[in-house]
Amino acid sequence: MSFKRYVALGDSFTEGVGDNDPTRPNGLRGWADRVAEALAAADPEFRYANLAIRGRKLPQIIDEQVEPALALRPDLITIHGGGNDVLRPKVDIDHLAQRYDAAIERLAASGAKVVMFTLFDPGSYGIYSAMRGRMALFNEWVREIADARDVTLVDQWRMRDVDLVTHLDPDRMHLNSHGHHYMAIQVLDALGLPHDLVRDDVPPAPVLTRKEALAENARWTREFLGPWIHRRLTGRSSGDSVSPKHPALERIG
Repeated sequence: MSFKRYVALGDSFTEGVGDNDPTRPNGLRGWADRVAEALAAADPEFRYANLAIRGRKLPQIIDEQVEPALALRPDLITIHGGGNDVLRPKVDIDHLAQRYDAAIERLAASGAKVVMFTLFDPGSYGIYSAMRGRMALFNEWVREIADARDVTLVDQWRMRDVDLVTHLDPDRMHLNSHGHHYMAIQVLDALGLPHDLVRDDVPPAPVLTRKEALAENARWTREFLGPWIHRRLTGRSSGDSVSPKHPALERIG
């Protein structure tokens, strides 16, 4: 299996938020760039586009990115979405799944290889634990869609071989560089593609005292949670002024 034209769709996960690189468009690298670099290393004709924008909910991804992606005539498409939807207290997951299924059917009908993702398992504790049930329900729909449409699934929920804490950005919402590197390996392996990427040797998370944990939680609330809530209350998104970092097929690596 080989690919010439790869287009990545999605939200901050695919844009690469948390994997900062000031030399790149939007100041980000990310797992999709890393996958594209691995494919480009094996084929000088390989080209890559990334239409993902942070903050996008799944209907926006479908409405704004699917048709532009198909216009590029890709033979490989990755799509991630739903995380920004299930964080909202009012979300119709069944309706969301119907729209997602129709979009995946459209993408798969193009003849491209399509890759989908489940959401990660937030566990029983922490800031996302209250949404765990919604995330699990959404993931079951994703698995059903992937089976029905015969597309490749990268199941983040079942990734038990990695310490999530050490692979998350300080915002506790996005992958850090180690996390994006790990995810690139998962995508390439799911596709059965050869590559030279190896897991990072990541040190364990430090054990904090109660005082240190409280101080860290206060910092996180001030720097990340507060601004996130403010955007929700004012109807704004972190991606309102952001453009796709690779809107056209181009060489990378």
